[in-house]
Amino acid sequence: MQTRKDRWQDDLFVAGPLSSLIPDDHLLKRVDKVLDVSWLHEEVRDCYCQDNGRPSIDPEAALRLMLAGFFEGIVHDRKLMQRAQTDLSFRWFAGYALHERLPEHSSLTRIRQRWGAERFRRIFEKTVEACLKAGLVNGQTVHVDASLIRADVSWKSITVQHVERVVEANVEDAVSASDDDEPPRRGRGRPAGAPKSKKVSTTDPDTSLATSRSDYPLQPCYKQHTAVDDHAGVIVDVALTTGEASEGQYLLEQLERVEALTGRPVERVTADAGYAHGTNYARLEERRTDAVIPPQRPPRHPKRIPARRFKYDARHRLVRCPAGKTLERKSRTEHPSGWRYAARACDCAACPLRARCFSESARVRIVLIADGHEARLRARRRKEQGWDEPTREWYDRHRWRAEGAHGEAKTQHGLSRAVRRGTDNVAIQVYLTAAVMNLKRLARAAVAPTGSLVRTTGTLTTLKRLWSRLKRVGRLDTVDTAFNRTALGLAA
Repeated sequence: MQTRKDRWQDDLFVAGPLSSLIPDDHLLKRVDKVLDVSWLHEEVRDCYCQDNGRPSIDPEAALRLMLAGFFEGIVHDRKLMQRAQTDLSFRWFAGYALHERLPEHSSLTRIRQRWGAERFRRIFEKTVEACLKAGLVNGQTVHVDASLIRADVSWKSITVQHVERVVEANVEDAVSASDDDEPPRRGRGRPAGAPKSKKVSTTDPDTSLATSRSDYPLQPCYKQHTAVDDHAGVIVDVALTTGEASEGQYLLEQLERVEALTGRPVERVTADAGYAHGTNYARLEERRTDAVIPPQRPPRHPKRIPARRFKYDARHRLVRCPAGKTLERKSRTEHPSGWRYAARACDCAACPLRARCFSESARVRIVLIADGHEARLRARRRKEQGWDEPTREWYDRHRWRAEGAHGEAKTQHGLSRAVRRGTDNVAIQVYLTAAVMNLKRLARAAVAPTGSLVRTTGTLTTLKRLWSRLKRVGRLDTVDTAFNRTALGLAA
């Protein structure tokens, strides 16, 4: 029978608590069971006056509002408060009743500015500690990777900063401000190693132009450095730098922070070729940490003698060319850190290999011996001889553990683009994103039967290992059969 429902009068009262209107399997309801922010009031106590002024927004309620937005990929405060105005789950999660007025969206901005980036990093670290207590982190194997975050600037704000003009202006200021009889000398040209020009953003000077691949266009970006624990995919460390920063120089710092947070030594680290620095290989050998990092291939010049044919004597710190001549140590370099060794063309005039060692116009041949040269050679020989099966499997896991975490953050939690400007503001966005991803894993483990999450993770690992093996031997036709058997085992 067809009926009609009248909407002529609103309900004056809501029967039952607000939580009864939210399903038990709702994400925020599951997160609420594992989220503990009782420590937050004491953490931000020095940010508020305790005996004067208007009553503040409850710090716990403000944090819960931010987290609720990041769970849904809502990173703008205005959209967040519009959603919280009509979403019962947001109100309940933050502790606001139906009749209570929500804070203004600008209040959340002021709260972030008052708390600072370090307190939001502490919030992220608390989620790691909670995952550690729940047994989701073992700290033995860590996957490290970096990803670019598009900055919140337009191309119209990008301008060219001419370094030479800036240097001249600084000299003029020094001359006018100097009280000495001999003012500073005016140098010619640019400082050593300085670029001719640099493109910067006038609205966000902290960002820089960068790209993830040589065939991709440059974009104003920040760079996020992420360390993911292998056991359950928990993010154990995040850091933010400018887009042009080299990810390899932050590897050891991240491992130290991970060990300090988990209290356990890292036995194995995986990373891509961007982390293949000689210093990293050497330090990881000293730490007795297995480095599953593919070394970069040396550049190939078919008509020239490659640098790898120059022999380095680490004991005497000498470099000898293929003809036996000793190269002279010239200068120290910083990026990459090492020493330059040089041979002059006039000294090699009678050498039979001169035509293959020097170009027609070259006056000197430079060979760079980076720090950790021997360790990098050992890593290169290990890769050329072929990684063993466990090492290849660990590197396959790196691709979907570390890179998968970046994909999840960008597609589900709004980290594909920065929504604010400045290093501290973008770092807060990174910390909150990592925190909600860890809380998702913690909530999933809390409602799952004991050990089921670990068993499921192990099953997925077995499937991925099987896929990698069959792909290498060219027997992909058996993947469907293996997958069906595994699915039947899970169902049983």
